[in-house]
Amino acid sequence: MNLRPEEISSIIRQQIDKYRAQIEMADVGTVIQVGDGIARVYGLEKCMAMELLEFPAPEGGEPTMGMALNLEEDNVGCVLLGPYTHIKEGDQVKRTGRIISVPVGDALLGRVVSPLGRPLDGKGPIVSDKFRPIERIAPGVMKRKPVHQPLQTGIKAIDAMIPIGRGQRELILGDRQTGKTAIAVDAIINQKGKDCLCVYVAVGQKNSTVANVVQKLEETGAMEYTIVVSATASDPAPLLYIAPFAGVAMAEEFMHQGKHVLIVYDDLSKQAAAYRELSLLLRRPPGREAYPGDVFNLHSRLLERACKLSDKEGAGSITALPIIETQAGDVSAYIPTNVISITDGQIYLEPDLFYAGQRPAVNVGLSVSRVGGAAQIKAMKQVAGSLRLDLAQFRELAAFAQFGSDLDKATLARLTRGQRMQELLKQKQYATMEVEDQVMVIFAGVRGFLDDLPVEKVLPFEAEFLKFMKASHPEIGKAIRESGEISKDTEQKLIAAIKEFKQTFVK
Repeated sequence: MNLRPEEISSIIRQQIDKYRAQIEMADVGTVIQVGDGIARVYGLEKCMAMELLEFPAPEGGEPTMGMALNLEEDNVGCVLLGPYTHIKEGDQVKRTGRIISVPVGDALLGRVVSPLGRPLDGKGPIVSDKFRPIERIAPGVMKRKPVHQPLQTGIKAIDAMIPIGRGQRELILGDRQTGKTAIAVDAIINQKGKDCLCVYVAVGQKNSTVANVVQKLEETGAMEYTIVVSATASDPAPLLYIAPFAGVAMAEEFMHQGKHVLIVYDDLSKQAAAYRELSLLLRRPPGREAYPGDVFNLHSRLLERACKLSDKEGAGSITALPIIETQAGDVSAYIPTNVISITDGQIYLEPDLFYAGQRPAVNVGLSVSRVGGAAQIKAMKQVAGSLRLDLAQFRELAAFAQFGSDLDKATLARLTRGQRMQELLKQKQYATMEVEDQVMVIFAGVRGFLDDLPVEKVLPFEAEFLKFMKASHPEIGKAIRESGEISKDTEQKLIAAIKEFKQTFVK
């Protein structure tokens, strides 16, 4: 084989011509300790809080990502957001230079995603070129305006007595299995056709529970305008901790476009427990009930991001329905009192009422809405003003009436009215009602048209009455819906219609 020198020299020249010097700079650290989903990394002096760090990949997989939480003098405390059994002491860790962020925008609507924005529903990748950091400072006082638009949940007991406005934060709390998620899901279903997008954040729920919620949302057509962020009980604690922040970052994108969003955090007590786990593993000093000192700040900086923006900022809003699970009805425990003090009111669900068949099991005495009254439509104020009073008086009298002493006529009338009104507020799950229907039904109750009915006939009366109104007098419901109030003329027509229907209704 003859090698000619000119051929060799031409090959060398070509190689020299193609040569380009490339310098890749990477800020690299070393794992000095790993375990329990926590890694301590040495050598990342310029690392930022909440920055994503890249750890080695398991065999045949993607690199495991971590999030910097503790920035100490000689090391960085990092929580791992994926499998970590393959990571060992001495492994290399790279900085990404990115604060942890999630994809946002219309591409997420109708999807079930992880707290990092990865699809979990098998419907293919999420194509979005917009990202938002999960941590963001809430809009300041001058960027907000008072709550003034109603957000209808479709649940009589709530829309009448504990109204919610767009931009409000209304806490739902109660023991396990008292219907907290049912109220939140009904509120999401009721937003259909009401120009309001929804985000449902499941924190620490069972996979089967989340699957049931998603299935119900799909059946009712609510999934079209909803994003489900799922961090289930089997996910690592860091994902449970960041899930609500990821959900509100997705909601903020729509709010800043001038849209209205309803976000449900189900539930924040599990997020607080996950944060406690991370803090204790990172050796942060424990406080009351072993929660870290900043657990109040954790929830306040999350819930403050729900607001009603001023017209100058686009007039969008985020309405938050955080859920907290109490233990044996203890509303004065650490996490419940924290969140009660941050929110604009609470809906308290009582186990005793739930087991007595009063569903939704709303305790009217302990539940309150601090700003929703300003957003309630006038028609509802006109009829529901006396409803709350009737129920409060009924509860007091019912306690005395148990002793069976002789009662005067006025007291008996109050008890009769209270029993019917309590029965009227019962509502099945997934059976939301339009606000004009609620107004007509409650009007019939507070004006005493149900007092002569047996209690068990109240709900059949409601169902038949609404069918009758839609068929024979649709103009009354239309007038209430369009004007938002009950005028003298509408009131007379409504009374006449109720009397007309009562003649045909079989007791």
